Amino acid sequence: MKVSTIANELNSLKYHGRGIMIGKSADGKKAITAYFIMGRSVNSRNRIFVAEGNAMRTKAFDESKMVDPHLIIYYPVRVLGNKTIVTNGDQTDTIYELMDKQMTFEQALRTREFEDDKPNFTPRISGIIHHENGEMNYAMSILKSAEGDDSSCERFTYAYSNPIAGRAKFIHTYNSEGDPLPSFEGEPKTLELPDLDIDALTDLIWSNLNEENKVSLFVRYIDLATNETETRIINKNA
Repeated sequence: MKVSTIANELNSLKYHGRGIMIGKSADGKKAITAYFIMGRSVNSRNRIFVAEGNAMRTKAFDESKMVDPHLIIYYPVRVLGNKTIVTNGDQTDTIYELMDKQMTFEQALRTREFEDDKPNFTPRISGIIHHENGEMNYAMSILKSAEGDDSSCERFTYAYSNPIAGRAKFIHTYNSEGDPLPSFEGEPKTLELPDLDIDALTDLIWSNLNEENKVSLFVRYIDLATNETETRIINKNA
């Protein structure tokens, strides 16, 4: 299995779109997740992340420049008990609401498909962390069009039990640049998760995202023994 560094992976593309990383700290004591957004249009770049309790939402930086909010404004992060949900769209709410009604992560996402932003049909990427009694497991999902055909939706879920310390999985929306933008392909990538505190890891991710296209970054550490969390948010528009 190929294991990449965060720096090498983030520098491999000028435009990843949106990206989710989930893993276990090098010392095995913390669950770690990161979510970033990038943008090429004025509408996509006109955003910031805002903490709201233990959740996080997107917000227009300049309300006068907001054109179409329906794929731009949403909750990327919500917490349901001992589960942390991280996604690139309003499927965060779908997962939260249906899991609260005893459906599974995968069942909840069967009710959704890729975004309606023709011709890209941007994939919906999602992750969920479950932590209990000092242990963690997590899952990641991608919903995407079949070869760009919006009449067919492909749904993939990847589950990770007792994940290896010092490793993270990384999934993002686009495979490369193009017109239309090609969707991410294959399994989530495996990254080395270095032994860093939350500020150093946040800086590592942010500094290696393309300067022109990066918009906002969220990073959270969850202490598996105490369930206490630390969160960092960086917005290019500050």
